[in-house]
Amino acid sequence: MYFTELLDLSAPTGNISKKTGMTHAKFWGFGLIVASLGLGSCGDNSGSAAQATDTPTSGSIRIGVDETFEPILTSQVDTFQKLYTSAKIQAAYQPEGKVMEAFLADSIRLAVVSRDLTTDERSRLERLKIVPRSIRIGVDGVAIVVHPSNPDSLLTMAQLRGIFTGKQQQWSQLSPTNKLGDITVVFDNNSSSTARFVQDSVTQGAALTKTAYASKSNPALLDYVASHPNAIGVIGVNWISDRDDAAVQKFLKRVRVVGVSAKATGSTPSDYIQPYQGYLAQKVYPLRRELYVISREARAGLGTGFASFVAGNKGQLIILKSGLMPATGQVRLIDVKPQ
Repeated sequence: MYFTELLDLSAPTGNISKKTGMTHAKFWGFGLIVASLGLGSCGDNSGSAAQATDTPTSGSIRIGVDETFEPILTSQVDTFQKLYTSAKIQAAYQPEGKVMEAFLADSIRLAVVSRDLTTDERSRLERLKIVPRSIRIGVDGVAIVVHPSNPDSLLTMAQLRGIFTGKQQQWSQLSPTNKLGDITVVFDNNSSSTARFVQDSVTQGAALTKTAYASKSNPALLDYVASHPNAIGVIGVNWISDRDDAAVQKFLKRVRVVGVSAKATGSTPSDYIQPYQGYLAQKVYPLRRELYVISREARAGLGTGFASFVAGNKGQLIILKSGLMPATGQVRLIDVKPQ
């Protein structure tokens, strides 16, 4: 059994189509020299010196991570703990909605998600005299996957909008020769960042189809699409981007990644873009999103140290290797012309 339930359309999507609060990109810098930042003057944030004993490279901390980024953050945590053996980072991989609930409730000091704080969230924290800080650490995308036998592996944003709103419920509505029947839409989880992103950026605020399903996990989503020719899945690129990972290689043999065109009509084959690293860098893939680390620490604790690591050279190289686009550095693009 692949599904836990129909997608909960009453779950908060965290619509952030409006401009959110300012990103403090210089908060952590690049390195672990954070003591001079004057964090102790930022109000009564969690992790005050009187309560905590952790340092930027030692102690224990719980963080929340959007589960669509589990592969890349597992690598970041493992590498950090190998470098700093006195540090213990307990990462909880959950849907974005649950991560942000825990962050706002002070259950975690650090959140890794695909959006910045909304204006309302930032105001809520500031009313508690907490000054949250966020930094963009990379560029990700939302991938659309179908069964390898599905002939419709090139879709426009307009077609995706029709699928996700339920206006197009049969594959034959996209292509008269497609005999796969009903379209089954699958997201990774309720309160997930991918469902929120689709509603913000694809349906543009319109309600999602009532027949969308939430799977048990990202691997379960891929398993379902791989075994059901009529399914279409929505997943974070991170789960299929690292071509050196054996699990990713296995997934890519079982599903097909859809090429997406931003043009409503008149698209040529070259207009359909897949979420490869270079296209994320060029900002031409339509379903592009950004990756943030958000902290509520008022002091130079382990959360600040880990965030500094992820934003620094070693952390950015890990993001680059994973197939995502780091916030710093460049991807070399090579134009290969046929002989």
